[in-house]
Amino acid sequence: MQMSGLQRRLQVWCFLLMCAFVVVVARLAYWQLWKHEELASSAAEQYESWIPLRTQRGTIFDTHGAVFATNQELYTLFAEPYRFEDSASDIAEQLTPIVFSTLEIEPEYATDEAWLEEREEDIEAQLIAALDKPDRKWVPVWPRIDREQREKIERLDITGLGFDPHMYRYYPDASVSAQLLGFVGKNDAGEDTGYFGIEGYYDLELRGREGLVQEQRTALGLPITLGKSQQLAAQAGKDLQLTIDKGLQHQVEQKLLAGLERYGAQSGEVVIMNPKTGAIIAMASFPKYDPASFIDFDPKTYRNPSVSDLYEPGSTMKVITMALGIETGAITPQTECTDCDGPRVISGFSIKTWNEEYNPGINMLDGLAKSDNTAMVFAQERIGKERFLRGLRDFGFAETTGIDLQGEARYDFREDSQWRTIDLATASFGQGIATTSINLIRAVAAIANGGALVQPHVVEKVIEEDGEFIIEPYEQRRVISPSTAKTVTEMMIYTANQGDAKWTDSEDVVVAGKTGTAQIAEKGEYLEDATLTSFIGFAPAEDPEFVMLVKLREPTSSPWGSETAAPLWYEILEVVL
Repeated sequence: MQMSGLQRRLQVWCFLLMCAFVVVVARLAYWQLWKHEELASSAAEQYESWIPLRTQRGTIFDTHGAVFATNQELYTLFAEPYRFEDSASDIAEQLTPIVFSTLEIEPEYATDEAWLEEREEDIEAQLIAALDKPDRKWVPVWPRIDREQREKIERLDITGLGFDPHMYRYYPDASVSAQLLGFVGKNDAGEDTGYFGIEGYYDLELRGREGLVQEQRTALGLPITLGKSQQLAAQAGKDLQLTIDKGLQHQVEQKLLAGLERYGAQSGEVVIMNPKTGAIIAMASFPKYDPASFIDFDPKTYRNPSVSDLYEPGSTMKVITMALGIETGAITPQTECTDCDGPRVISGFSIKTWNEEYNPGINMLDGLAKSDNTAMVFAQERIGKERFLRGLRDFGFAETTGIDLQGEARYDFREDSQWRTIDLATASFGQGIATTSINLIRAVAAIANGGALVQPHVVEKVIEEDGEFIIEPYEQRRVISPSTAKTVTEMMIYTANQGDAKWTDSEDVVVAGKTGTAQIAEKGEYLEDATLTSFIGFAPAEDPEFVMLVKLREPTSSPWGSETAAPLWYEILEVVL
């Protein structure tokens, strides 16, 4: 029996429907079995979102709890020009006085009406340029508006203006302790990151950890009240309490700045440390910068020269040579120099005294007081190459101190075989060997505290929500005996009283100290008529509360440490005690 045309058509349609059904089932199986995870993930991306929970950077306090660095909420003023009801020029005219008040004006310009008027006109022009974009939905107008300025702008009731809040690092005292503190900038990912100084070294502790919260939202972006939610709590940044006395730091900076001006020096440093604990009490340097606006300053000023710059210490190194000589038994304070009746010629080089006056038979006590280079060479020769170099390493000149500040430099101390006779001779009086200020002050602190090398530190405690971690003093090793330390201290007292800086000596407290005047080396050569002057000492000598180093680079009033760094040291002594 033959099928009719209608039956054949029905069979064809049934076959096609069966094929379509198989295709649909197969496709559903594919999406359900093989693509399930991908679809679920894609769906989650559409209705689930992760929102970061910001956390505040930790605060930095001085040893008494005064704030060095904290956070301040500021606002970015933005505009939606398509919503403006007034012209850009009218809006700019209303905003100009308020925006102008955000500027920090130097004192010398504060009364210059012409200068102030010109700046105000510049700001109004900038505002018009930012606002006159009628087709834009969003434009930034001014980056830093504080709460008071925001309220003034809101009272203007200008349609189309808004504020985007941001947390900024705030330094209440501007450039005070700039190189010590460092600053907060942005890394490659746009995240707040500490650079240099304390901000850089303790960045992980200070920044804390951002949290995350997961929300489910509708297709319109509205939160689903009963939707799934989970949260990773934010961890607040830790606070730091420093060993620095803010009041003393400020006074030291004022004294240093006045000293730079008085002696015509290009730059200068002061470092003050407790020799028993390694706690840094003050650390000042010039020139400096403002951490809040670091971008406006030369990046060279970001470095803390006391930890990052190597220099030849000059005659301050002579106290180390004396300590090594007495510790090894090679000399005593009364040992007479048998080769100090004229310049010493070593490997074709002539070594002279600073004033080209010579003292045949001078003993080591007077050799230190008179800062006699030939006496130091004599002492080094008595000590011997191996013991002298081992002693320099023991005192830490071949390593970093480990101070908790970013960017500490280290002298590339050569192997023993690479030290020539002339190198040993010049190192005995602080030339041809380099160190940092913090390394030298640690070495001299070992004389002050009875022979122990202690690790310098600027943070006293790390404070978090559930407690605090105290930084305990750390004795790295013992480098000389208490008896050697006592003997060298007595020699330094004699030097302070009878040496080339005796005219600056204090009448109120016994000081153990030594001047330094060194030539400045650049690119392998010494600069002509350019010196780095210094004075290092501790007081009260019988039971030292502090050791202090003062350095001045290229003073023009005098090239000698006795006439520049030493008197400044004694001026600062008055505010320290």
